[in-house]
Amino acid sequence: MQKPSIPKGMRDFSPVEMSRRNYIFQTIREVYELYGFRQIETPSMEMLSTLMGKYGEEGDRLLFKVLNSGDVLADFTTEELAERNSLRFAAKACEKGLRYDLTVPFARYVVMHRNEINFPFKRYQIQPVWRADRPQKGRYREFYQCDGDVIGTDSLLCEVELIQIISEVFRRLGVRTRILLNNRKILSGIAEVVGHADRLTDITVAIDKLDKIGIGRVEEELLSKGFDDDSIARLRPFIELKGDNRTQLEHLRTALASSETGLKGIEELAFILDKTDRVQLFSELTIDISLARGLSYYTGAILEVKAMDVAIGSITGGGRYDNLTGIFGLEGMSGVGISFGADRIYDVMTQLELFPEESLVGTQLLFVHFSEEDADALLPLIQGLRAEGIRTELYPEAAKVKKQMSYANAAAIPFVALVGEDERAAGLVQLKNMITGEQESLPADAAAIAAALHR
Repeated sequence: MQKPSIPKGMRDFSPVEMSRRNYIFQTIREVYELYGFRQIETPSMEMLSTLMGKYGEEGDRLLFKVLNSGDVLADFTTEELAERNSLRFAAKACEKGLRYDLTVPFARYVVMHRNEINFPFKRYQIQPVWRADRPQKGRYREFYQCDGDVIGTDSLLCEVELIQIISEVFRRLGVRTRILLNNRKILSGIAEVVGHADRLTDITVAIDKLDKIGIGRVEEELLSKGFDDDSIARLRPFIELKGDNRTQLEHLRTALASSETGLKGIEELAFILDKTDRVQLFSELTIDISLARGLSYYTGAILEVKAMDVAIGSITGGGRYDNLTGIFGLEGMSGVGISFGADRIYDVMTQLELFPEESLVGTQLLFVHFSEEDADALLPLIQGLRAEGIRTELYPEAAKVKKQMSYANAAAIPFVALVGEDERAAGLVQLKNMITGEQESLPADAAAIAAALHR
């Protein structure tokens, strides 16, 4: 018999892992809702016509395509089958695919429901996505995204709110974080000033390596890509940019004085800093002009979040985009969004041992099952305890007490209640604390037992 297995890049989650994951999801959900975001969901499957061509060539290749129902081969000629061309076969045999991210389905949702949506629209979405990537440590074929977007306004107050949301989520989770902030317009301005407006990607890729390989190696790389000494000299003030946020902005104003686009980006960052100065942030907010995520996608502010106490990649990211819905024919719908990386946040919190013990507790109270008569008498009391919000179990059979206690220990149930014939006659419950070993007699009353558990 073949051993059961799951596809590569997919995972099972144990009850403890689910408790921890739900703690993260619930924290993110609560903070989004505090700021007026409302939850939506989109289907696991989208039409391939919705997904294809939205993520570039690599994205198209990594889409999980779903075979049409019925006799798929009946639609193919013998010659087409003999071709053994997998791309053509998929184009004809698959009209649906698993969603690759939450952003394109959100754009499709906005276009389809635009007459029902009240703009500006603040939505959050916590759902799995799928990518046919090569599985490796920290990279899975199925993983969750926790997106929040505001669409239908170009107000930079939305960026300010999203920074506050990030700060509050990580405050609640206990993770010390640094929010890195940049603006696509500043990067475009740098490319203009250097004299290579058409080579923005080459410039930003090189700048991004500054921390890892140093200025000398960055300049060598630019020379190897055809940049001359004069261009590199004009780039040097940006590579060497230091100081606090305001100092960096002042240096940028001088260096980008000839770029209207660059100055606009500086103005936008200054606005965000002015407003975030008026509120308390628990995350450190730092301007980082080497930050260049999603250049083909973002048009304004861009941000990334790093954990300060664990060496790991970005744990949250996002930015401003000017035309999300244009891919579906609805032009000029500006928006800004972020996405929390739940799996990386989980890894950070596990490494730092930040999950509170109470987030892992399942059942709070187990009633030992002595006999059918005792169990019958306990059912109303157990119902009363559940009405009090106490997660309560009755062991399902009259097994040896030692076995029932072992079950409670293995399930990390903190309290066990013993009600035998004598206790039943006296209207009492023996409540045992499984952590301290202490035991006390209580009235067989749901409110009294609940109060004892909450002491």
